Amino acid sequence: MLLLTLCAGMFLVQLDVTVVNVALPTIGTQLHAGLPTQQWVVDGYAVVLAALLLAGGALGDVLGHRRIVVTGFASFGLASAGCALAPTGVVLVGFRVLQGVGAALLLPGTLAVLTHAYPGQREQARALGIWAGVSALALAGGPVLGGALLTAGGWRLLFWLNVPLTALAVVAALRIVPDSGRTGRRIDLAGAVSAAVCLAALVFAVIEHAIAAGALAVLAGAVFVVVERRAAEPMLPPELLRSPRFTGANLVAGAMNFVGLGTILVLTLYLQGVLGYPPFAAAVRLLPGFLPLSLLGPVAGRLTARLGPRVPMLAGLALGAVALLNLLRVGQDTGYATVLPTWLGLGLGMGLLTTAVVSAAVGGAPAGRAGVASGVNNTARQAFGAIGVAVFGSVVGEPARHAAFVSGLHVVGVLGAAAWAVAIAITACTVR
Repeated sequence: MLLLTLCAGMFLVQLDVTVVNVALPTIGTQLHAGLPTQQWVVDGYAVVLAALLLAGGALGDVLGHRRIVVTGFASFGLASAGCALAPTGVVLVGFRVLQGVGAALLLPGTLAVLTHAYPGQREQARALGIWAGVSALALAGGPVLGGALLTAGGWRLLFWLNVPLTALAVVAALRIVPDSGRTGRRIDLAGAVSAAVCLAALVFAVIEHAIAAGALAVLAGAVFVVVERRAAEPMLPPELLRSPRFTGANLVAGAMNFVGLGTILVLTLYLQGVLGYPPFAAAVRLLPGFLPLSLLGPVAGRLTARLGPRVPMLAGLALGAVALLNLLRVGQDTGYATVLPTWLGLGLGMGLLTTAVVSAAVGGAPAGRAGVASGVNNTARQAFGAIGVAVFGSVVGEPARHAAFVSGLHVVGVLGAAAWAVAIAITACTVR
């Protein structure tokens, strides 16, 4: 029951990354919201989630992870109700931001509680495999569930669905989640604020190509470094960064989502904008990649428990890198069957990789730092994932320009394979 409750939190957080995408045109029409507002319905959630994950993990270490998990569930549910009732696009974006705050409290807390509840290396790896599988299932189900709910009851139903689920999760968490954390450390408020501003400005700068935001990210990053060096109890302890395994695993986690989420975007655009599939049909054609990503989670957990994270990480990265190079075969006159090997191979690769890379990152952290370790890992994944979406989207351009879009797909294949080749080298050098 404990694992089920923790997985429910991860499911809701990941589901809301993708479930709204298919409803954006309808939201835009009914709320008279233009394309920039529609984009921020997605990005408002993603940016805040990426920016506050590190602070959410640190708060759990200080105040107790059960308290933070319950607060995260409750905040997420209340913000979801606000989204469902939003009268305008701007109000909807505001409540999506509040959803991101709740998710940033919830996500690292669930992972930290899981690592405390399953302290043995093998049982922890198996639990992480189930947790990762549920995460992938949420990504897979988001577009399909969004299309079905949109057809059945409209876009507001997408958000109403979260309300009873989070209410049940709050009751369950209060009853069965152990009160882990509470290390007695102080909250590094200056570090938390400067880190959040740095991450939010960085992701915003990449998405919006905003130079001023980039400069703010650099400034806030410099402030964070100075603050952490002077802090008696820094939010990001130096011993974490001195661990090659921890640092390497988080770099690989960032590369995984940079390529994975960016490729999901461009393949979705290809299926709808170039091949002409409607949203629900395109979502169904993405299932061959999402399903192995979900189903391999428990399998990868058992492999990681038996062999350690290194072998599954190397295998997943190699398989995905080869699959990405298949995009070089795509032409203007090719169809779904040509991109299917890329999507299937990437799903298999990420299915092997996800559990192992989380296990490597959390396993490389010292005792009492599970919240911060999980916050760093999820921050790397969410931030680099958002950046990957922005970079890959810029590379391919508008799908209406078929020739330029296909050329962009070729660049994406080479760029993604190169990023994962670097990740293979990092894994070989740091994860033993």
